[in-house]
Amino acid sequence: MSVVTRFPPSPTGYLHVGSVRTALFNWLYARKVGGKFILRIEDTDRARSSQEAVDIIFAGMEWLGLDYDEGPYFQTQRFDRYGEVIEQLLAQDKAYHCYCSKDRLETLRAEQMAQKLKPRYDGRCRDRIGAPPQGIAPVVRLKTPREGAVAIEDKVHGYITTSNLELDDLVISRSDGTPTYHLTVVVDDIDMGVTHIIRGDDHINNTPRQVHIIEALDAPRPLYAHVPMINGADGKKLSKRHGAVSVLEFREQGFLPDALTNYLARLGWAHGDQEIFTRAELINAFDFDGLNKSAATFDWDKLLWLNQQYIQNAEPAALLALAAPYLESAQLQLDKGPDIAAAVEAQRTRAKTLVEIAEQSHMFYGEFIRDEAAAKKHLRPVIGPALKAIQGKFAAVETWHGTELKDIVEQTAAEFDMKMGKVAQPLRVAVTGSSASPSIDTTLELIGRERCLERLDAALIYIAERAVA
Repeated sequence: MSVVTRFPPSPTGYLHVGSVRTALFNWLYARKVGGKFILRIEDTDRARSSQEAVDIIFAGMEWLGLDYDEGPYFQTQRFDRYGEVIEQLLAQDKAYHCYCSKDRLETLRAEQMAQKLKPRYDGRCRDRIGAPPQGIAPVVRLKTPREGAVAIEDKVHGYITTSNLELDDLVISRSDGTPTYHLTVVVDDIDMGVTHIIRGDDHINNTPRQVHIIEALDAPRPLYAHVPMINGADGKKLSKRHGAVSVLEFREQGFLPDALTNYLARLGWAHGDQEIFTRAELINAFDFDGLNKSAATFDWDKLLWLNQQYIQNAEPAALLALAAPYLESAQLQLDKGPDIAAAVEAQRTRAKTLVEIAEQSHMFYGEFIRDEAAAKKHLRPVIGPALKAIQGKFAAVETWHGTELKDIVEQTAAEFDMKMGKVAQPLRVAVTGSSASPSIDTTLELIGRERCLERLDAALIYIAERAVA
């Protein structure tokens, strides 16, 4: 059997990170077994669907490298096919027209709830005979079996059995003729040859109803794997209140696509103690046995740590290509500073995101900004003579090279009977404005002679003003 998986997002908003994880699991399994991965846009909710949301889906999939073998298919282009299936089910007496009014259904529901019964359609029109009432546009309902049960072998949750008595006759076509979700998704999966349905476990309750449609159409049943949901740290379903949940927000915040896919793959799936995977390793290792039944918790610190590992281990050229758009959007004067590749390389061991690399690059290319707290702590009158001495030596040095500059700092510290850190840290604040930067030799070399001397001048003035204040 050739494996076919699918990802069927609805274009009604942003591409949620939970949906992306589901897409990833489908993609990984298809790639592992040499199957097909299909992208299907479920856009039947015309009022809420938008082209902007469709574009977001495409952009997110492309950024994460989740390429698809077929599609994108759009459900709004398949209404004729859904209509054919509905007529087929009516002709085979597997579905029927229901003329019950909204008022009757609401009254029925209220009576059932008052009796503490599960609200369900009572099948009044199921075996209706005679001429249809005039002026009423009917819905179409599937004839749900009234005996037996639906048993599903789920790859994550094991056997799940639902009594048919718990299910009423499902509406498969609305009164305006448009098909409902359950009908469209089943018809699409059958027509597209989907063999494995990997989706969130919030769909478990939908599965028995969809199995009834599959059986009514005499189609083979796919294999199901319902994966756990993603919760925030408070145990509630991940949402905007927990921070970024749109996949493109993670891109904007400077996460690497491979870091995010690695993190999402491990969120609800385990492979021993391994945390960091190449894309090829994920494909080879992914299986249903590693999927957890319980909900996963989104851990921002863990994601940041993982992203930092990817930044540290990226090839220099690849990291530069990833960081370049962030540097360009940070409004830096990239033509008035050190080689960009050198500046990015200097920060790879410290930055957790690509945005941090861009922000920290202001010390090399941007307007000088002094952190007042760092200045008050380190730029005190006691350090003024040492910084003045360093400034003079920097002005006289023949070659502006990090190793030689560091030697000057060490020599000056010894001359003033001070520890290296007691001199290097004030110097760092003086030339970068911050107490954090790459190593002092690399920082000095990248900032350049002219900027270092100018900033030392400004620091010495700041120290002098503090001395007389």
